[in-house]
Amino acid sequence: MTTPTHTESTRINLRTSPEAKALIERAAALMGTSVSGFMLQNAYEAARRIVADNDTLMLSQRDFEAFVAACENPPPPNPALRELMARR
Repeated sequence: MTTPTHTESTRINLRTSPEAKALIERAAALMGTSVSGFMLQNAYEAARRIVADNDTLMLSQRDFEAFVAACENPPPPNPALRELMARR
């Protein structure tokens, strides 16, 4: 679990309750990292999971086979598709 390293950086500011701040500081200390490092690592990993979940399409075996068959043997273009492609 690594975050990208860049020579340039941007700032993210946020406000939190004193209780949340204290807990985050404790967790960061337990992990041996700074609060910024702790928050960046965990926010980055959560963001990657959310984006991956959004970008991943799960199909049953039957649906996957139907998808592959449609890609390998597409139907001939219909008039609406021909008209659409003629606009390009």
